[in-house]
Amino acid sequence: MAYSWDNRVNFIVKFLYDIDNNGWLDKHDFECMALRMTLIEGKGEFNYNRYRENLHDGVVTIEEFKRAVQNSCVGRSYNDFPQAMKMFIDSHFKILDMNEDGVIGAEEFRYDCVSRIAVDNVDVLDKAYQSLLNDDDRRRGGLTLSRYQELYAQFLGNPDDNCPAIYLFGPIGQES
Repeated sequence: MAYSWDNRVNFIVKFLYDIDNNGWLDKHDFECMALRMTLIEGKGEFNYNRYRENLHDGVVTIEEFKRAVQNSCVGRSYNDFPQAMKMFIDSHFKILDMNEDGVIGAEEFRYDCVSRIAVDNVDVLDKAYQSLLNDDDRRRGGLTLSRYQELYAQFLGNPDDNCPAIYLFGPIGQES
């Protein structure tokens, strides 16, 4: 099934962590992620001390990453996630919130989706986005950081193929 937990974690590794697309997470990926997080947190300004804090070393296979996610995220809320994962989630929100209004709107969601996956119909993206929103999100005009954290925790932590967060990164694994 396109939205199985296994496929969702594969998507996260492939499109968010495996920067050089070699099929595993290695030192180069961690260096790139550390630099990305440092520059995003500093709004383009490089802080060497912050970079060193963000830098993690080692090599991780996709299967090892899945086991780590399973052990540290499945069945847990965002607050119970490892600190490094929470930092990554928060940094990713900052990337998505291009206009820095504290809310991920439909346009920002669309932009993020088409930068990762092939989609030939905007309606598919809008349907995915709308499926993420609850009444409070609609009143606010989109996803706030706390709501994004909640959905991200469901995306990684809820093994149900039909959990509410399956569309967090768009219609992955679906043909449009």
